[in-house]
Amino acid sequence: TWGGGNHNHGFDCSGFTRYIFNLALGVKLPHSAREQALYPELQVVDRESLQPGDLVFFNTMQRAFSHVGIYAGDNRFIHAPRKGLRVRLEDMSHSYWASRFNGARRIDLDAQL
Repeated sequence: TWGGGNHNHGFDCSGFTRYIFNLALGVKLPHSAREQALYPELQVVDRESLQPGDLVFFNTMQRAFSHVGIYAGDNRFIHAPRKGLRVRLEDMSHSYWASRFNGARRIDLDAQL
């Protein structure tokens, strides 16, 4: 759901990541993929260094950081794809995602404690 940020009414991509980070870590991320990508509490991560729990960003709307998900390991990520679809796991090596990968970010858990 566009603008959705909870499990009762549905998620958009950034609402999903925001909800999960708050639930799991107590971290309140901004509610837009772009704002999350630029959030100063997150560190830039190279694609080769991805770890489960990292945020992964994609250019899906002809602008940088227009979609976000959570890296799950094994070149897969979980995300809220679009209205009417359920949260799901995707393969980042699929040509659609591989060609749109925009970057990744990681929270410094030591700094959050």
